[in-house]
Amino acid sequence: MNFYRTTRLMLSSAAFLSLAGSAFALDGADLLKKLNAAYAAQGGTISADSVDIDGTTATLKNVSVKSAGGESLAVGEVTLSGVEEDEDGGYYIEEAAFPDINTTKDGVTVTAQELTLGGISIPATPGGDTLDTMMLYETAHTGPLKVVKDGAELFSVLESDVNLTLREDESGFDFDGAFKSMKADLSKAEDPQSKDAIEKLALQHIQGDITMKGAWELAPGTIDISEFAFDFTNIGKLNLGFKISGYTMAFVKSLQDAMKQSEANPNKEESQQALGLAMLGLMQQLSFEAAQVRFEDASITKRALDYAGSQQNISGKQMADSLKAMTPIMLAQLNIPELQNAISAAVNTFLDDPKSLTVKAAPEKPVPFPTIVGAAMGAPNTLPQVLGVKVTAND
Repeated sequence: MNFYRTTRLMLSSAAFLSLAGSAFALDGADLLKKLNAAYAAQGGTISADSVDIDGTTATLKNVSVKSAGGESLAVGEVTLSGVEEDEDGGYYIEEAAFPDINTTKDGVTVTAQELTLGGISIPATPGGDTLDTMMLYETAHTGPLKVVKDGAELFSVLESDVNLTLREDESGFDFDGAFKSMKADLSKAEDPQSKDAIEKLALQHIQGDITMKGAWELAPGTIDISEFAFDFTNIGKLNLGFKISGYTMAFVKSLQDAMKQSEANPNKEESQQALGLAMLGLMQQLSFEAAQVRFEDASITKRALDYAGSQQNISGKQMADSLKAMTPIMLAQLNIPELQNAISAAVNTFLDDPKSLTVKAAPEKPVPFPTIVGAAMGAPNTLPQVLGVKVTAND
């Protein structure tokens, strides 16, 4: 008797677990619906012929994606792994794996491998102006990317990574990205003049990295790009940075709504005009806080001076001296005497010993974009003072 009772209990437990597994199984149609709704909030659409579910893995068949104002792009089969439904009806996806790219057009073949997104959050109700209504991802990765023509590799990237980290208090994001070991082969240039310049500047084979770091404070809408650097061997490092405020969640929502309205208007000329006016209106909500452009030379300046001088039958040193003499004359037309002296001094210092050249803009307090536009149109010579522009060299 005990044996039969134990057997019935085991069978009942198995039946319960089976029913529970069915009850909590992923709903592929609902997943695709909410994924599409989240992407639609950004002005695009996602379509798939079917969704196959296997435990916590969802496979989307024959996927195509259409971005705002763009054409539909066939993607193929997309695998979503580690899919979980949240209590509020949204979804979290550990990783989305995309098929490799291998396409050829006009004799040029483009290939890309290991395309993934990680830590994707899909909201239950998208389109709002709060974090829980936005589709977000934590990581993006690509493996080797190559562009080949007639058997020769023209361009390649070893790998790229982007990371987006939400702060613990949800006050903002920190993000960084890198395109590693980029290579470009310019030796196959066909135009004689371009080929000559490339050879004399020693730019036949370019190699380097692109890196980025920044942060987004949600409440004031402050975006601070501290680094957006192009660092290439035997050329130099160009680093761009800027800081603006007013780019709030509400601003993002308004921007998305304007793009969706433009996309829905069948009259493309009219929609573009309306979108332009909407953008002008939104720009009034933004303020400029700071910007910087810095170049650190790695031998390209001397080669550029030598090449430019050779075009005029003079030496690189003579070309540098000519530029130093011409700079004050050209700047005098702008009627910015204080900045003119600083620029001339920086140019002289840099050309005598090329190390670094930096342009900074740091006003005492944030400057609304309409003020900048007004100054540019009415009194452009006041812009350097309005923005707090400074120029230095070799610092």
